[in-house]
Amino acid sequence: MQNKEIINHIVNWLSNYSEQSKTSGFVIGISGGIDSALTSALCAKTGKPVICLNMPIHQHKAEYDRGHEHIKWLKRNFKNVSSHEVELTETFKTFSTALPTDIQDWLTMANTRSRLRMTTLYAFACHHKMLVAGTGNKVEDFGIGFFTKYGDGGVDLSPIADLMKSEVYALSKELGVMNSILIAPPTDGLFADSRSDEDQIGATYDELEWAMKFIANPHDFSTLNDRQKIVLDIYTRMNKANQHKMNPIPVCIIPNELK
Repeated sequence: MQNKEIINHIVNWLSNYSEQSKTSGFVIGISGGIDSALTSALCAKTGKPVICLNMPIHQHKAEYDRGHEHIKWLKRNFKNVSSHEVELTETFKTFSTALPTDIQDWLTMANTRSRLRMTTLYAFACHHKMLVAGTGNKVEDFGIGFFTKYGDGGVDLSPIADLMKSEVYALSKELGVMNSILIAPPTDGLFADSRSDEDQIGATYDELEWAMKFIANPHDFSTLNDRQKIVLDIYTRMNKANQHKMNPIPVCIIPNELK
């Protein structure tokens, strides 16, 4: 993979899109994870203004600290980067009290966290006439649909959505993203116990990449070992269940003869 060339391609794509849309720069949420670290660095390399938001909600300390340190790293390396911390824990608590307790299951409330952050990102983006940059990679966005609809999936553009997770790591190393982020287990940051993506999914990103490529170019199923069969089942099950996230919103087309 031509890391430097891909980085330049994405940076140019970001710059061109911003110019064509007549926007002034980018807003991005920083989670302390590899995807937001790479995306924010790519946005920063455009030279356009970049606002990084740290938006803790009952955040695990290690995640918060990594995000905070990454923002400091960006500011040291890019003069066009600014930041704000928006503490959303009390907002989340207040909103929770308005909901019936019987609908507050763990997934509903995790998605609610993500949607509060999306609302915050767009408040800054609207005021500053900026674009919200998405942080989803190819496996998450187009493989298993591992994102919150109208949460972290609510963005204006997706600069790394054609990159596999392994490619995200390769480009992040090329850009000098700090080691604590490179070695941290991937997590969506929606749970106070810092559970990893692998804990939730049941498979690693390397395994999911293999499954995505296997589905695209199927081989002999009889050669698969037990673990590969399990991973393939996880991938296909999540891909099918999350098509509503990956496909355009269905529109009821009214026949001409009824109009």
